[in-house]
Amino acid sequence: MTKTLEFIFDLAAPNAYLAWYPLKPIIARTGAQLAVTPVFLGGMHKLTGNAPPMMRDADVKGKVPYAALEFQRFLDRHGMDEFRMHPALPFNSILLQRVLVAASDEAERQALVEALLPAVWERNIDCSDAEVVGAELAAAGFDAQRLLSAAQDPDVKAKLAANTEAAVARGAFGIPTFFVDDEMWFGKERLDQIEEYLGGGKP
Repeated sequence: MTKTLEFIFDLAAPNAYLAWYPLKPIIARTGAQLAVTPVFLGGMHKLTGNAPPMMRDADVKGKVPYAALEFQRFLDRHGMDEFRMHPALPFNSILLQRVLVAASDEAERQALVEALLPAVWERNIDCSDAEVVGAELAAAGFDAQRLLSAAQDPDVKAKLAANTEAAVARGAFGIPTFFVDDEMWFGKERLDQIEEYLGGGKP
């Protein structure tokens, strides 16, 4: 029976970028279905009391430098040479996340992720500027006007808030979070465990 891997996702999280690309071959190898659930990381942090690691761990001697070392090791391991840390981090991703919610279907949502991840984490666009975001969408072949207009729809705004609240209610507190069969994994370091689970092994 084909399993579905749900990715609780926000473009504002650098680890969403790092997890996305190694995840794709895992999906191919296991035959699983991928479902992207857009949430608002800023709202998730408020609901859970969490914070970006560089802020949360700033007073813990040695922890932030070590996290940066492991981050670079992951980039190197997976050949992610184009990644550039966004100078505005932490930034407000609510426009981008509403665009993802406004996608017409799952295929378009994942295509939007493919287009916007490099825009955010390689070219470091201004994520709150609708004109800049629209130009990226149009350049990638999307109907930018439709998506940006839909992002202002009250139903889309409510859906993003509901997604965020539901993810927190299920135990999510950050990005990347994954669910399979109501089992939760957090972090890009859990991808091997997820693949084992999807392949029928134990997590």
